[in-house]
Amino acid sequence: MRVLVVDHPLVAHKLTVLRDKDTPSPVFRLLTEELVTLLAYEATRNVRVEPVNIETPVTSTIGTGLVKPTPLVVPILRAGLGMLEGMTRLVPTAEVGFLGMARNEETLEAITYAERLPDDLTGRQVFVLDPMLATGGTLREAIKFLFNRGAAEIVCICLLGAPEGLSVLEEELADANVTIVLASIDERLDEKAYIVPGLGDAGDRLYGVVH
Repeated sequence: MRVLVVDHPLVAHKLTVLRDKDTPSPVFRLLTEELVTLLAYEATRNVRVEPVNIETPVTSTIGTGLVKPTPLVVPILRAGLGMLEGMTRLVPTAEVGFLGMARNEETLEAITYAERLPDDLTGRQVFVLDPMLATGGTLREAIKFLFNRGAAEIVCICLLGAPEGLSVLEEELADANVTIVLASIDERLDEKAYIVPGLGDAGDRLYGVVH
């Protein structure tokens, strides 16, 4: 398992605005998309490509194309949906699947409640979108789910991570072909397993509180 924290002034700036409790949902959504595009630029550095022959207005040349099947992007519902536009803006030919996983607030265990994915992911590169890597339980189960379907490589893009969550992933996935791409590793988790200083509940801030 590899961990990459993207060190860039624009990443730090956008994350600062996202952290601000007074940032309204429309601005939060827009900045999330922009931040994900910046993170995705680094996350796709090793995306599989191959030479392709093309005709320019001047001559023939050899360019670069994505290997098929193209990457599979999997947002974790619901908050991961707020990251999807930022990812597909950078990789518009990617396929998109969905995985619904939620954390039981009492046991902190992840529960799978929905999925829309190919039955066979053999050899595929998969990009998982989940804003918050807190306890690590949800992301761990999502990664295991995708590897069980045959995925060859998984890259997880998160806005924030906590040391506790990274430790959980490292314990179980140390030798797995997994990369975690983050804008920041924060200080810790609080007693409710929220990231500190964090940015609050990403789903609620993206879409409002569901009553």
